Amino acid sequence: MTDPDVTAGSERSDSGQESTLTVVLAFGANLAIALAKTVAAVLTGSASMVAEATHSWADTGNEVLLLIANGRSRRAPDRAHPLGYGREAYIWSMFAALGLFALGAGVSITHGIQELVHPEPAADYGIAYAVLGISLVLEAISFRQAYRQVRTEAVSADRDLLEHALHTSDPTVRAVFAEDAAALIGLLIAFAGILLHQITGSPVPDAIGSILVGILLGVIAVILIDRNRRFLVGEEASPQLRNAGLRSLLDLPEVERVTMLRMEYLGPRQVFVVGAVDLVGDGAEHTVAEQLDRCEKALEQHPYIRKVVLSLSTPGDPALTPDNR
Repeated sequence: MTDPDVTAGSERSDSGQESTLTVVLAFGANLAIALAKTVAAVLTGSASMVAEATHSWADTGNEVLLLIANGRSRRAPDRAHPLGYGREAYIWSMFAALGLFALGAGVSITHGIQELVHPEPAADYGIAYAVLGISLVLEAISFRQAYRQVRTEAVSADRDLLEHALHTSDPTVRAVFAEDAAALIGLLIAFAGILLHQITGSPVPDAIGSILVGILLGVIAVILIDRNRRFLVGEEASPQLRNAGLRSLLDLPEVERVTMLRMEYLGPRQVFVVGAVDLVGDGAEHTVAEQLDRCEKALEQHPYIRKVVLSLSTPGDPALTPDNR
């Protein structure tokens, strides 16, 4: 198979390590940013800065959950879980997305509304601008790593970058990419809100900035929640991956044709394959069973294929080609 989610054996380890690096880098950047923004929020009294501090603390907590997701999902199968623990990545990533929605979006919107109802003056704008500038640099460094990983995988998958970020089976990469992109946009919103507060003397733009940051985080959180939900329920493999799997089956010397193929994600870069095949020749029952077993084991040698179950095709079923379903 030659697919971004199903490639050579060493690439699985490399991809997992790069995903961990992406999350660790995001955690370090968000922790430093959260501390700086919190100090700035206390000193300035800016609603937008409070929203940004809340946003960064939410992101920092999320990175911890994403690190747990990375670690637990890569555990080897055992007797209790013969298909492995891959879907744990989506569970922990779901927790992170829910936290972003409740803490990041909820607190930011609530605080912005409170500032509209009971406005408070802001001060020390220079501190706010300095912190926003430093935050922009740190967020850009973190986003660059996530962007580089998503872009590399997107090129291998023959997908657009945003399409791959949305559909990749790795929820940690998707989460960091989305959260860092939202953080950069949020910084610009916060800067505009604080600047307008300083120019006009009115706290309304600042409060609106807080609300807009919250809405942005809410939209990102809903998208992440939906994608994790889909993978938990059972997401079919991408057309590119499925075609690669079909070609691998047809390349086996025992297989004459394939009439049914289903590939479902079990976790990041982990798939479960079910298929129906016609075998070469007309062997006895025990011979056919051995041939099917050899085909299954041959495919399972690939590190991204967790389990393969093959059966014999029903006579008359149309054959599949790499370009149809």
